[in-house]
Amino acid sequence: MRSLTDTASRRGSRAARRDPSDAARVPTKVASARRPFASANATKRAVVAGLVLINLCAGFGPATRAQAAKSSAVAAYKAPRNGWGQPDLQGAWSNSTLTYISRPKTYGERNAYTPAEVKEIEGHAAAQAELGDKPTNPNAPAPKADANADVGGYNRGWLDPGLQIMRVRGQPRISVITTGDGRPPLPKAGAQISEKAAKELRKARETTPHGYIVSEEGIVSAGGAVNDPTDNPEDRALGERCLTSFGRNAPPPMFPNGSYNNNYQIVQGRDVVAIDVEMVHDVRIVRLNDRTHPPANIRPWHGDSVGWYEGDTLVVETTNLPEIQGLYGAWKNLKVTERFRRIGKDRLGYQFIVEDPTVWDKPWGGEYEFSALNGRLYEYACHEGNYALPGMLAGTRAQDAEKAAAAKKASPGG
Repeated sequence: MRSLTDTASRRGSRAARRDPSDAARVPTKVASARRPFASANATKRAVVAGLVLINLCAGFGPATRAQAAKSSAVAAYKAPRNGWGQPDLQGAWSNSTLTYISRPKTYGERNAYTPAEVKEIEGHAAAQAELGDKPTNPNAPAPKADANADVGGYNRGWLDPGLQIMRVRGQPRISVITTGDGRPPLPKAGAQISEKAAKELRKARETTPHGYIVSEEGIVSAGGAVNDPTDNPEDRALGERCLTSFGRNAPPPMFPNGSYNNNYQIVQGRDVVAIDVEMVHDVRIVRLNDRTHPPANIRPWHGDSVGWYEGDTLVVETTNLPEIQGLYGAWKNLKVTERFRRIGKDRLGYQFIVEDPTVWDKPWGGEYEFSALNGRLYEYACHEGNYALPGMLAGTRAQDAEKAAAAKKASPGG
């Protein structure tokens, strides 16, 4: 499935992310604030929100002078207003990045790369992009691999995972998640989560340093064995089935997918905000000034989102996520609170708090910064007629038939 984002947009977004100008533990409580326009409650929310953000962003060691200057510039920046008097967040944005969602264990409690690490990682990514962008040899033979190996898919030129480490207030971050170890927390004792969710959580907590492998022919693979389920189409990811975005591009918290189309367009109205997600052309609708959510049995794609403004910040609260879009075992009582704040002409700060008292002992969260996309979004033409999915299923059925024939032949009287 290919993106229809124009080449100029993709190349432009890469250029924007090359711009070098381009948090520890969360508290146990987050303000629920059901009366947004009462001054006393608003003051209380502002204080609690400030404590949340301080805790999110603290604990990573002394900042360099450049990072301190960047933090001061972010704090001093005043977002322009739109025609409704709201902070203007509109435009096309990207969260493509080399930064991990979940921090590999090798980094421990550290969530900032050293300058030498940044140079090595970004240099390697640039070299891989250059290699992958070279013309493919049309006479190259098929990759040599066994049946369980990743033989590659796209040419590198079709991918846009990002060429830069994510900077947050100038600090090159190792992970988006800002818990102490940078990983999603384990469920509390007695929490009931599905086997599938437990597998996803283990995978997130066992993140290891990674990167695409680009062959001399420019073909990309992730390396290693492939053990994805191929018994039924329902076993495959929602993105492969063209039902909704890959990974968590759209359902909150919104994460980059590490492949391509990590682009968004925000449109603001008087009573609503629309977030157009390029991957599978999803659109999140945020109702403003309405704090009520539907009954628990109503669970739309990406959940139900309501929002309000606190100064320069758009706060979005989402509940009612469907189980298939849950987060590491939480879904029925999951609440995600996102904060969008323009922190520069070409930067949009994004922070999130996740909570579900039936799964975790306390809330946790993370943060990153969107960069301005030097281009526009086009419709992503994912459709259910793509041939990859039936090909995978048919290939596995052929393997099943071969195994059955071999077993029959090996049996007595076979």
